[in-house]
Amino acid sequence: MKKNTNGRGEDIPIDRLTTLNERKMGKRAYQKLLASIKTVGLIEPLCVYQEGDQYFILDGYLRYKVCLELGVESLPCFVLPDKDAYTCNRYVNQLSPVQEARMLRKSLETLDESTVAKTFGLKTIRHRLDQRFLKELHPRVVKAYDKGRIIKTCAQGLTFVKPSRQLEILDAMEKNGDFSAAYVRTQIMKTPANLCRKRKKKNPWAESTQKKQELVEKLEQAEKRYDFYSGLYRQYVTDLLKMCIYVRKLVTNEKIRAYLQEHHAEILQRFEAILFETEGKKVG
Repeated sequence: MKKNTNGRGEDIPIDRLTTLNERKMGKRAYQKLLASIKTVGLIEPLCVYQEGDQYFILDGYLRYKVCLELGVESLPCFVLPDKDAYTCNRYVNQLSPVQEARMLRKSLETLDESTVAKTFGLKTIRHRLDQRFLKELHPRVVKAYDKGRIIKTCAQGLTFVKPSRQLEILDAMEKNGDFSAAYVRTQIMKTPANLCRKRKKKNPWAESTQKKQELVEKLEQAEKRYDFYSGLYRQYVTDLLKMCIYVRKLVTNEKIRAYLQEHHAEILQRFEAILFETEGKKVG
Protein backbone atom coordinates (compact mmCIF):
# COMPACT_ATOMS: atom_id res chain seq x y z
CA MET A 1 0.00 0.00 0.00
CA LYS A 2 1.31 3.46 -0.93
CA LYS A 3 0.68 6.02 1.76
CA ASN A 4 -0.41 9.60 1.32
CA THR A 5 2.01 11.92 3.15
CA ASN A 6 -1.02 13.56 4.82
CA GLY A 7 -2.44 10.25 6.10
CA ARG A 8 -1.68 8.21 9.18
CA GLY A 9 -1.94 4.60 10.32
CA GLU A 10 -4.13 3.87 13.34
CA ASP A 11 -5.92 0.97 15.05
CA ILE A 12 -9.58 2.02 15.27
CA PRO A 13 -12.35 0.37 17.36
CA ILE A 14 -14.75 -1.36 14.99
CA ASP A 15 -17.80 0.34 16.56
CA ARG A 16 -16.43 3.71 15.45
CA LEU A 17 -16.33 2.66 11.79
CA THR A 18 -19.21 3.62 9.49
CA THR A 19 -19.87 2.31 5.97
CA LEU A 20 -20.50 4.62 3.01
CA ASN A 21 -21.13 2.22 0.14
CA GLU A 22 -22.11 -1.40 0.58
CA ARG A 23 -20.78 -4.02 -1.83
CA LYS A 24 -22.01 -7.50 -2.63
CA MET A 25 -19.75 -10.54 -2.84
CA GLY A 26 -20.46 -14.10 -3.95
CA LYS A 27 -20.81 -16.67 -1.20
CA ARG A 28 -17.68 -18.57 -2.27
CA ALA A 29 -15.54 -15.43 -2.46
CA TYR A 30 -16.88 -14.27 0.90
CA GLN A 31 -16.06 -17.61 2.53
CA LYS A 32 -12.56 -17.46 1.07
CA LEU A 33 -12.03 -13.97 2.50
CA LEU A 34 -13.47 -15.13 5.81
CA ALA A 35 -11.08 -18.11 5.93
CA SER A 36 -8.12 -15.88 5.01
CA ILE A 37 -8.75 -13.32 7.77
CA LYS A 38 -9.59 -16.04 10.28
CA THR A 39 -6.34 -17.88 9.50
CA VAL A 40 -3.72 -15.15 9.05
CA GLY A 41 -5.55 -12.02 10.19
CA LEU A 42 -6.21 -8.77 8.35
CA ILE A 43 -3.19 -8.06 6.13
CA GLU A 44 -4.44 -5.00 4.21
CA PRO A 45 -5.63 -2.03 6.32
CA LEU A 46 -8.92 -0.27 5.62
CA CYS A 47 -8.85 3.21 4.13
CA VAL A 48 -11.01 5.69 6.07
CA TYR A 49 -11.53 9.40 6.72
CA GLN A 50 -12.55 10.99 10.01
CA GLU A 51 -15.50 13.20 10.86
CA GLY A 52 -15.73 13.92 14.57
CA ASP A 53 -15.57 10.64 16.48
CA GLN A 54 -16.61 8.52 13.50
CA TYR A 55 -14.47 7.05 10.74
CA PHE A 56 -16.10 6.48 7.33
CA ILE A 57 -14.87 3.52 5.28
CA LEU A 58 -13.64 4.48 1.80
CA ASP A 59 -12.09 1.13 0.94
CA GLY A 60 -12.42 -2.18 2.78
CA TYR A 61 -16.16 -2.65 3.31
CA LEU A 62 -16.00 -6.44 2.77
CA ARG A 63 -13.04 -6.83 5.12
CA TYR A 64 -14.98 -4.79 7.68
CA LYS A 65 -18.04 -7.07 7.34
CA VAL A 66 -15.93 -10.21 7.79
CA CYS A 67 -14.18 -8.80 10.87
CA LEU A 68 -17.55 -7.73 12.26
CA GLU A 69 -18.77 -11.31 11.87
CA LEU A 70 -15.63 -12.64 13.56
CA GLY A 71 -16.09 -10.32 16.52
CA VAL A 72 -12.87 -8.34 15.99
CA GLU A 73 -12.76 -5.34 18.32
CA SER A 74 -10.40 -3.02 16.41
CA LEU A 75 -9.02 -2.83 12.87
CA PRO A 76 -5.81 -1.40 11.38
CA CYS A 77 -6.77 1.60 9.25
CA PHE A 78 -5.10 4.21 7.10
CA VAL A 79 -6.77 7.55 7.81
CA LEU A 80 -6.92 9.80 4.71
CA PRO A 81 -7.60 13.53 4.59
CA ASP A 82 -10.31 13.44 1.86
CA LYS A 83 -13.50 11.58 0.98
CA ASP A 84 -12.59 10.60 -2.56
CA ALA A 85 -12.93 6.81 -2.71
CA TYR A 86 -11.24 6.67 -6.12
CA THR A 87 -8.20 8.47 -4.77
CA CYS A 88 -8.12 5.91 -2.00
CA ASN A 89 -8.19 3.00 -4.43
CA ARG A 90 -5.02 4.28 -6.08
CA TYR A 91 -3.08 3.51 -2.92
CA VAL A 92 -3.75 -0.22 -3.26
CA ASN A 93 -1.70 -2.12 -5.86
CA GLN A 94 -2.05 -5.64 -7.20
CA LEU A 95 0.82 -7.87 -6.14
CA SER A 96 3.22 -8.82 -8.90
CA PRO A 97 4.31 -12.48 -9.15
CA VAL A 98 7.65 -11.66 -7.52
CA GLN A 99 6.01 -9.67 -4.71
CA GLU A 100 3.49 -12.48 -4.16
CA ALA A 101 6.28 -15.05 -3.77
CA ARG A 102 8.06 -12.75 -1.34
CA MET A 103 4.87 -12.31 0.69
CA LEU A 104 4.24 -16.07 0.78
CA ARG A 105 7.79 -16.77 1.99
CA LYS A 106 7.32 -14.15 4.71
CA SER A 107 4.08 -15.77 5.86
CA LEU A 108 5.81 -19.17 6.08
CA GLU A 109 8.04 -17.76 8.83
CA THR A 110 5.07 -17.93 11.22
CA LEU A 111 2.60 -20.29 9.49
CA ASP A 112 2.88 -23.78 8.03
CA GLU A 113 2.53 -24.37 4.29
CA SER A 114 -0.84 -26.13 4.47
CA THR A 115 -2.38 -23.23 6.41
CA VAL A 116 -1.17 -20.64 3.87
CA ALA A 117 -2.34 -22.81 0.95
CA LYS A 118 -5.77 -23.23 2.55
CA THR A 119 -6.04 -19.47 2.97
CA PHE A 120 -5.54 -18.98 -0.77
CA GLY A 121 -7.88 -21.87 -1.61
CA LEU A 122 -5.03 -23.99 -3.03
CA LYS A 123 -3.78 -27.52 -2.41
CA THR A 124 -0.18 -26.35 -2.39
CA ILE A 125 1.76 -23.10 -2.88
CA ARG A 126 5.07 -24.64 -3.90
CA HIS A 127 4.56 -23.77 -7.56
CA ARG A 128 4.09 -20.12 -6.56
CA LEU A 129 7.20 -20.07 -4.40
CA ASP A 130 9.53 -21.51 -7.03
CA GLN A 131 11.06 -18.44 -8.68
CA ARG A 132 14.53 -19.90 -9.41
CA PHE A 133 13.99 -19.64 -13.15
CA LEU A 134 14.13 -15.81 -12.86
CA LYS A 135 17.91 -16.04 -12.38
CA GLU A 136 18.21 -17.39 -15.93
CA LEU A 137 16.25 -14.56 -17.53
CA HIS A 138 17.40 -11.22 -18.89
CA PRO A 139 16.41 -8.31 -16.55
CA ARG A 140 14.02 -6.91 -19.18
CA VAL A 141 12.23 -10.25 -19.40
CA VAL A 142 12.00 -10.44 -15.60
CA LYS A 143 10.51 -6.93 -15.58
CA ALA A 144 7.93 -7.90 -18.24
CA TYR A 145 6.99 -11.00 -16.22
CA ASP A 146 6.77 -9.03 -12.97
CA LYS A 147 4.42 -6.51 -14.62
CA GLY A 148 2.20 -9.33 -15.87
CA ARG A 149 2.89 -8.78 -19.56
CA ILE A 150 4.08 -12.36 -20.04
CA ILE A 151 2.77 -15.39 -18.20
CA LYS A 152 4.88 -17.77 -16.14
CA THR A 153 4.78 -20.52 -18.80
CA CYS A 154 6.36 -18.14 -21.33
CA ALA A 155 8.97 -16.90 -18.86
CA GLN A 156 9.98 -20.46 -17.96
CA GLY A 157 10.18 -21.43 -21.63
CA LEU A 158 12.54 -18.54 -22.37
CA THR A 159 15.11 -20.04 -19.98
CA PHE A 160 15.92 -22.56 -22.71
CA VAL A 161 17.50 -19.82 -24.85
CA LYS A 162 20.29 -17.38 -24.13
CA PRO A 163 19.54 -13.84 -22.81
CA SER A 164 20.27 -12.18 -26.18
CA ARG A 165 17.71 -14.46 -27.87
CA GLN A 166 15.25 -13.83 -25.01
CA LEU A 167 15.35 -10.12 -25.85
CA GLU A 168 14.79 -10.84 -29.55
CA ILE A 169 11.72 -12.91 -28.73
CA LEU A 170 10.41 -10.28 -26.28
CA ASP A 171 10.82 -7.56 -28.94
CA ALA A 172 8.99 -9.75 -31.47
CA MET A 173 6.15 -10.29 -28.99
CA GLU A 174 5.82 -6.55 -28.41
CA LYS A 175 6.01 -5.75 -32.13
CA ASN A 176 3.27 -8.23 -33.06
CA GLY A 177 1.21 -7.77 -29.91
CA ASP A 178 1.25 -11.52 -29.33
CA PHE A 179 2.20 -12.66 -25.81
CA SER A 180 0.73 -16.14 -26.07
CA ALA A 181 2.57 -19.32 -25.07
CA ALA A 182 2.09 -20.68 -28.60
CA TYR A 183 3.93 -17.72 -30.12
CA VAL A 184 6.82 -18.01 -27.66
CA ARG A 185 7.00 -21.76 -28.31
CA THR A 186 7.30 -21.19 -32.05
CA GLN A 187 10.00 -18.56 -31.57
CA ILE A 188 11.98 -20.96 -29.36
CA MET A 189 11.65 -23.64 -32.05
CA LYS A 190 13.18 -21.23 -34.58
CA THR A 191 16.14 -20.39 -32.35
CA PRO A 192 19.53 -21.33 -33.86
CA ALA A 193 21.51 -23.95 -31.93
CA ASN A 194 24.22 -21.46 -30.93
CA LEU A 195 21.61 -19.33 -29.10
CA CYS A 196 20.08 -22.25 -27.19
CA ARG A 197 21.20 -23.22 -23.72
CA LYS A 198 22.56 -26.67 -23.08
CA ARG A 199 20.22 -28.16 -20.53
CA LYS A 200 20.10 -31.54 -18.87
CA LYS A 201 16.40 -31.07 -18.38
CA LYS A 202 14.38 -31.79 -21.48
CA ASN A 203 12.76 -28.79 -23.09
CA PRO A 204 9.01 -29.17 -22.39
CA TRP A 205 8.33 -27.59 -25.75
CA ALA A 206 10.53 -29.96 -27.73
CA GLU A 207 8.58 -31.52 -30.60
CA SER A 208 9.19 -33.99 -33.37
CA THR A 209 10.91 -32.71 -36.52
CA GLN A 210 7.62 -32.74 -38.41
CA LYS A 211 5.76 -30.87 -35.66
CA LYS A 212 8.54 -28.33 -35.41
CA GLN A 213 8.45 -27.73 -39.16
CA GLU A 214 4.68 -27.20 -39.03
CA LEU A 215 5.03 -24.61 -36.29
CA VAL A 216 7.79 -22.79 -38.18
CA GLU A 217 5.66 -22.72 -41.33
CA LYS A 218 2.71 -21.27 -39.40
CA LEU A 219 4.92 -18.52 -38.02
CA GLU A 220 6.31 -17.73 -41.46
CA GLN A 221 2.78 -17.50 -42.84
CA ALA A 222 1.80 -15.11 -40.04
CA GLU A 223 4.85 -12.96 -40.76
CA LYS A 224 4.03 -12.90 -44.48
CA ARG A 225 0.46 -11.83 -43.75
CA TYR A 226 1.76 -9.06 -41.49
CA ASP A 227 4.16 -7.85 -44.22
CA PHE A 228 1.40 -8.06 -46.86
CA TYR A 229 -1.08 -5.94 -44.91
CA SER A 230 1.64 -3.48 -43.90
CA GLY A 231 2.62 -3.08 -47.56
CA LEU A 232 -1.04 -2.78 -48.59
CA TYR A 233 -1.58 0.00 -46.06
CA ARG A 234 1.51 1.90 -47.26
CA GLN A 235 0.31 1.59 -50.86
CA TYR A 236 -3.15 2.83 -49.85
CA VAL A 237 -1.66 5.92 -48.20
CA THR A 238 0.48 6.60 -51.29
CA ASP A 239 -2.50 6.24 -53.64
CA LEU A 240 -4.60 8.49 -51.43
CA LEU A 241 -1.99 11.24 -51.57
CA LYS A 242 -1.74 10.93 -55.37
CA MET A 243 -5.53 11.14 -55.65
CA CYS A 244 -5.57 14.31 -53.54
CA ILE A 245 -3.05 15.93 -55.88
CA TYR A 246 -5.16 14.94 -58.91
CA VAL A 247 -8.39 16.21 -57.31
CA ARG A 248 -6.74 19.52 -56.43
CA LYS A 249 -5.71 20.00 -60.07
CA LEU A 250 -9.31 19.41 -61.15
CA VAL A 251 -11.05 21.78 -58.72
CA THR A 252 -8.49 24.58 -59.16
CA ASN A 253 -8.83 24.58 -62.95
CA GLU A 254 -11.35 27.34 -63.69
CA LYS A 255 -12.94 25.72 -66.76
CA ILE A 256 -13.24 22.24 -65.19
CA ARG A 257 -14.55 23.72 -61.95
CA ALA A 258 -17.20 25.76 -63.81
CA TYR A 259 -18.29 22.68 -65.77
CA LEU A 260 -18.55 20.57 -62.62
CA GLN A 261 -20.45 23.33 -60.84
CA GLU A 262 -23.00 23.47 -63.65
CA HIS A 263 -23.40 19.78 -64.48
CA HIS A 264 -22.07 17.75 -61.53
CA ALA A 265 -22.37 19.89 -58.41
CA GLU A 266 -22.50 16.87 -56.07
CA ILE A 267 -19.21 15.50 -57.42
CA LEU A 268 -17.57 18.89 -56.95
CA GLN A 269 -18.78 18.98 -53.35
CA ARG A 270 -17.28 15.53 -52.73
CA PHE A 271 -13.94 16.60 -54.22
CA GLU A 272 -13.90 19.71 -52.02
CA ALA A 273 -14.75 17.60 -48.97
CA ILE A 274 -11.84 15.22 -49.71
CA LEU A 275 -9.40 18.13 -49.91
CA PHE A 276 -10.80 19.74 -46.78
CA GLU A 277 -10.38 16.51 -44.78
CA THR A 278 -6.81 15.95 -45.98
CA GLU A 279 -5.57 19.57 -46.06
CA GLY A 280 -7.81 21.25 -43.47
CA LYS A 281 -8.83 24.15 -45.70
CA LYS A 282 -11.47 24.95 -48.29
CA VAL A 283 -10.71 25.19 -51.98
CA GLY A 284 -12.30 27.70 -54.30
